Amino acid sequence: MSETTGSGARGRSQEAWTLPWRGLGLSSNLNASDPPHPYRLLEDAPGLFDFVEYSAPLSLEETKAHATLYPEMTRNLGQVPVLFHPVHLNLYGPERETAQALAELEAHAQAVGSAWVGNDVGWWHSGGQPFPGYLYIPPPLTQEGLEDCVAHALHVQAALGRPLALENPAVFARRGDMHVLDFMAGLHARTGLPLLIDVGHLLSYQLSARLPLEAGWDGFPFEQVIELHVAGGVVTRRGDRRFYVDDHTQPVRDELFAMLENLLPRCPSLRAVTFEGDGHPPEVAQLTLHRLRKWIPAQARPPLSLSPREAPIPPLPNESKPWELFELGYGARPPEPGDDPEGSRVETDFRLAVVAEQLDRSFPVTRLLMAGTREELRAFTASLEFRELYQGQGRSLDHAFLAFARRRLRAQPDEGCSAALSFEVFLPTLAQRPLAPPGPGEVGLAADAWVGAFPADLSELLYTARALRRHLTGRAWACERLEVSGLESLAQTAQRVVLRPWRFAVRRKAGRWEVQTAPASLLGLLRTLISGPAPEASLPAAGLAEALSRGLVRRGV
Repeated sequence: MSETTGSGARGRSQEAWTLPWRGLGLSSNLNASDPPHPYRLLEDAPGLFDFVEYSAPLSLEETKAHATLYPEMTRNLGQVPVLFHPVHLNLYGPERETAQALAELEAHAQAVGSAWVGNDVGWWHSGGQPFPGYLYIPPPLTQEGLEDCVAHALHVQAALGRPLALENPAVFARRGDMHVLDFMAGLHARTGLPLLIDVGHLLSYQLSARLPLEAGWDGFPFEQVIELHVAGGVVTRRGDRRFYVDDHTQPVRDELFAMLENLLPRCPSLRAVTFEGDGHPPEVAQLTLHRLRKWIPAQARPPLSLSPREAPIPPLPNESKPWELFELGYGARPPEPGDDPEGSRVETDFRLAVVAEQLDRSFPVTRLLMAGTREELRAFTASLEFRELYQGQGRSLDHAFLAFARRRLRAQPDEGCSAALSFEVFLPTLAQRPLAPPGPGEVGLAADAWVGAFPADLSELLYTARALRRHLTGRAWACERLEVSGLESLAQTAQRVVLRPWRFAVRRKAGRWEVQTAPASLLGLLRTLISGPAPEASLPAAGLAEALSRGLVRRGV
């Protein structure tokens, strides 16, 4: 952990920053399989937007290894510039970024020509382990929270040769008496760094604080704003309060378009407006970008010159406060007197929902059996295993849940739960078996399909889990609550698991395991393909047709 103090805020050079006009941009996580694909959009609609802003790890080597769109992005840099918006950069929290991490950040930004680096003011990771769903912990809007963020921002900026644009955080609960815009204005005043206003994050604060949408705007230094973000989200009600949940896969709300239209003329130094359209189908993303293009024309504007400021880097004021907010956010600690209990519960509910969604990718049955209710989920996030994950003693969220579940099963044995857990741990081992592609006239297992055997028959348990999810979700739409007591049916089915050899087929689909039961004849056909492709003429036509329709096999080309 770096504890640099007393150095200049920029550290690398005191030359002025020259920021080019970037115009209208589209965000991306650089995964070719995730819509919308930015470069295909531009092929279909030239001029639809001007730049790509992408999220990726600080390390350029790690980004190259995992971001499937990185080669295409670099090929297009001459025509489509980029802005780097990292997702692992702490601007709040109990620990500073290491010198190595910041060197990687600067090297990454320099390699792609990012004119500035923008990041939400929040605690994103602990020891390199991101919080589930990259759902950061925002600072309290207090003087102490401001001091913490100042220390982080100046520490990061000291390692950069370009400005760090500070983005207002999304909030649920009101923690502190400062308006979020006053907090951001104070952060700029103490650091001299430019600002990035996320319109949805601003809406989240206004709703949580029960304020009009433009409350707090007067006196804010909008001339320091160089970028605006707009994205989708959902507004929900709890009692007489409303809360905004930032979710980029959702459509952009009318309130955000109205706020954006009113913000644009207030920001004379604006260099970019980014539509964070992660997950939107291309045709839907086009509609939003066309609407935004009316406000952000493609014409270039003169460069903007910013002067860096010398400022000493202060020490972190209170390294225990972020951990208190961690425990509060994940339900391990009750709200204190004077806190916002309703807002805190909404925040915890959202964090628990993200944890459940992450766990369901690997443990869809075990999670329902052992953490199917809010209180059971909260027992996991309040556990030692979960906390250790963020104190350098765990490998992943899945491993933390696995350790938690095994400890609970040792204390209270349950054969059905144990069988489900063992099965879901076993599934990834099937994917380690290499599959040879079929040649012309041959049929082989699909690239994402495998056949396995297990010593316990879980066919009824898996069916019950899928059927209950569908049934309870459907009822929730009608009665406005999830009847988790219905999970008792799953517990009963788990008690009926039979210990006998069981064969099944499985596909890896959209990051999840899809287990398929099948008649013996179809499983026999699939088992013949485990050792390698076979001539199509040698396979029974009926079984082959069913295997093709299920996506379990493929023909050679």
